[in-house]
Amino acid sequence: MKPIQVGLLGAGTVGSGTFKVLLRNQEEIKRRAGRGIEITMVADLDAARAREVAGEGVKVVADAREVIANPDIDIVIELIGGYGIARQLVLEAIAAGKHVVTANKALLAVHGTEIFAAAHAKGVMVAFEAAVAGGIPIIKALREGLTANSIQWLAGIINGTTNFILSEMRDKGLDFATVLKEAQRLGYAEADPTFDIEGVDAGHKVTLMSAIAFGIPVQFDKAHIEGITKLAAQDIKYAEQLGYRIKLLGITKRTAQGIELRVHPSLVPSKRLLANVEGAMNAVVVHGDAVGTTLYYGKGAGSEPTASAVIADLVDITRLHTADAAHRVPHLAFHPDAMSDLKVLPMAEVVTSYYLRLRVADQAGVLAKVTGLLATAGISIDAVLQREADEVGGEGSTQTDLIILTHDAREGTVNDVLAELQALPTVLQPIVRIRKEELS
Repeated sequence: MKPIQVGLLGAGTVGSGTFKVLLRNQEEIKRRAGRGIEITMVADLDAARAREVAGEGVKVVADAREVIANPDIDIVIELIGGYGIARQLVLEAIAAGKHVVTANKALLAVHGTEIFAAAHAKGVMVAFEAAVAGGIPIIKALREGLTANSIQWLAGIINGTTNFILSEMRDKGLDFATVLKEAQRLGYAEADPTFDIEGVDAGHKVTLMSAIAFGIPVQFDKAHIEGITKLAAQDIKYAEQLGYRIKLLGITKRTAQGIELRVHPSLVPSKRLLANVEGAMNAVVVHGDAVGTTLYYGKGAGSEPTASAVIADLVDITRLHTADAAHRVPHLAFHPDAMSDLKVLPMAEVVTSYYLRLRVADQAGVLAKVTGLLATAGISIDAVLQREADEVGGEGSTQTDLIILTHDAREGTVNDVLAELQALPTVLQPIVRIRKEELS
């Protein structure tokens, strides 16, 4: 059978990895797909780089629309990134009857509803395994492997940059700014790391997973997102003393009130597998009613790990290229006319537990006043840790740190009581609040 022909938009890190893996494993890939898969055309503004990546026999052009207009191209791979021109090119490829493979989590998290609707109307596939957690096949697991389950929740370390930074802060006792510079030097963090360290990248990814897990539209604008820029080394140390590690988690849960969709630093019990994912690795824990808890672990980025996911999508599309569109796996696991209108909860309605650190005056009655306000608000305490004043501020210090772990409480209630606590004259600095996730 004639090989399926693929056009590549963007010949950067992932594009070059895709060429390498396709060439190295071409015979095995052909045996799995049932026919050959060939990238025959590449579009990149850097023509010299594209020719070096593509090698002989591949047509290189500067205009991506030449690839889309080529009637011989069956699948378009979009590796340009971003929300702008990538959106337009993907929609044009769909309109031209091309299947699309993309690693662009930002594009799908923001414009996925529009893109999937266009693809459904045209009878083509948009595959995006590479958009979430690099080489970990989490999209396929959620969309197909766990299809018998009512998924209850999932939580993931889905940004390698932030996980590397948090691992280094814990291991070496360094502050955030110092470790960020080291991450940039080593190539784990971009020159402008904003999307990573502010949680936006993880927000894009958990938005896609939430849509697949619960059959809801992609709704990135409703996700609650916090990054790691305000984390202090002492909180990582205190968490460790209490039996926890701090991770930036993407979390989505099904509750009786609606769907939780959030990204923020979280205390995770040290005994949990997720707490022991170190460095730039990714991991996702999914809990289904039938299967229980499952864990997916691996490299979340990089040339060949991400290429592995891109090529898996190429193989899937190749297998189903001639199949009736109605018999393909839906883009978001659920058929478009069976999507749910479950609401995404505002953060104030989320219920979880908390780590609170208060820098307070070292004097009698402070602890009683703090715990009394929490009790009045209906927030019960799980544990209290009070440091010696000398340990916090040096010899003769009149300040100390008070660390409190709470049981489950509604976020809005916690916000209210924190405002009351902050107003106390004996609370000397802004209160640190980090959510705690038992993941049990």
